[in-house]
Amino acid sequence: MNESVVVTEETLAAPVIAAGIETAAKPAAAAGPVYLVLGGISFSHFLNDTMQSLIPSVYPILKENYSLSFAQIGLITLAFQITASLLQPVVGSVTDRRPQPFSLSIGMGFTFFGLLMLSGAHNFEMLVVSAAMIGLGSAVFHPESSRIARLASGGRYGFAQSVFQVGGNLGSAIGPVLAALIVVPFGQPSIAWFSSIAFLAIVVLWRIGRWYKPRISVRGKAAPVRHANAPSPRRVAMAVAILIVLVFSKYIYLSSLSSYYTFYLMHRFGVSTQTSQLLLFVFLGAVAVGVYFGGPLGDRFGRRYVIWFSILGALPFTLLLPHVGLAWTVVLSVVIGLIISSAMPAIIVYAQELMPQRVGMISGLFFGFAFGAGGLGAAMLGVVADAKGIDFVYAVCAFLPAIGLLAMFLPKMPRSV
Repeated sequence: MNESVVVTEETLAAPVIAAGIETAAKPAAAAGPVYLVLGGISFSHFLNDTMQSLIPSVYPILKENYSLSFAQIGLITLAFQITASLLQPVVGSVTDRRPQPFSLSIGMGFTFFGLLMLSGAHNFEMLVVSAAMIGLGSAVFHPESSRIARLASGGRYGFAQSVFQVGGNLGSAIGPVLAALIVVPFGQPSIAWFSSIAFLAIVVLWRIGRWYKPRISVRGKAAPVRHANAPSPRRVAMAVAILIVLVFSKYIYLSSLSSYYTFYLMHRFGVSTQTSQLLLFVFLGAVAVGVYFGGPLGDRFGRRYVIWFSILGALPFTLLLPHVGLAWTVVLSVVIGLIISSAMPAIIVYAQELMPQRVGMISGLFFGFAFGAGGLGAAMLGVVADAKGIDFVYAVCAFLPAIGLLAMFLPKMPRSV
C-alpha cells in the first residue's frame, strides 16, 4: 500500500514556496528525474564520503603511531561527527530561507584543508582538529545537496534520495580499500594525495551550483498548504522524535561496525590489518546496496513499512553475530548491512513529507543527527571497549535494533490518488 503524500500541482509547489524557493515544479515532475544532476550530486557524495571514510580506515595506523587508546580513537570520531551534527541543522535552516547554490563548493574546501592537516598531523590534538575540519565540510555539504536531489527528483523522492545516498555509501565502502592500498603501505603523509579528490568534487559541485542557481529565487514567506488528512502538528512532532530515536539506534549499531569492526576481526580471528579493512569494505558495500533499494521500495510500498522492516528486521542477525566464526561473521555483516541501511532514505523522505516546508532543516537534522549519534556511539563504545573488551561491545550492541518497535507509532501519511 503506497503511503506517499498526495502530489498535485498545489501541494508540489507549496512546500518549496514556503521554504523561500520558487521552482518550476510541474514541468520538472512531468519531465521526470533530472538524471544528470542526480548523477552529479551522487558522484559528489561519493567523493565526499570517500574522503571522510579515510578517518576510521586509518585508525589502526594512528593507534600504532601515536599509542592511542580506544577512548582517544572514539574522541577523534566524536570531533568529526559532532561538528557535522551540530552545524547541519543550522545550515539547513539558513538555506531553507535563502538557498546558497555555491555553498557546496565552499564546504568542500574545508574538507580539502582538513585532509592536508590530517596528513601532516604530529600529535593527538592536531588529529582532532583535522577531523573536526572534515566534519565542517560535511555539515555544509549534506543539507543543500539533499535539497538539490529532491529538486531534481521529478516527484520520485525516494528514488532520488536513494541515488543521492548510495553515492555516499559507496564512498564509505571504497575508503577502507583505498586506505589498505595506499595509506597502509605509504603511511600517514599519503592522505594528502586524497586532496585531489576534494578538488575534483569542488569543480563538480560548482557546475551543479550553476544548474541550481536559475531554478531558485528568494521570496517572502508564504503559508504552506496542508493536506486535509495530514497528521496534526502534535503527531508530526511525535513522529519526528520517534524517527530521531530510530536513527540513534541505527547509527550507534553501525558505529560499532564502522569504527571497531577492524579491531574486532583482528582481536577475535587474528586477521591482518589489510584483511580487516577489506572485510570492512564488504560490509560497507552491503550498506550501499541496501541504501539504493530503500528509497524505491518506500516509493512503491510505503515508507513506514520500509522503516519498520529495515531496523527491526536486522535484530535476529545482530543477535547471532557475536557467536559465530569468521565466515559467518562476514555473511551476517552483509545481511545486516543490506537490511539496516535501507531505513535512511525512507526516514529522510518520510520526515520531509511530515514537514515539507523545512526540507533543508529536516535533511540537516537527520543527516546531522546520524553523524552525531555515530560520533557519540563511537566515543561511548571506545570507553566500553577499553574497560570490558571489544567482544562485550558487540554483545551489547546486538540488542539495539529492537528499538525499531517504535516504528509502530509512526502516523500514516495521506494516500496518493
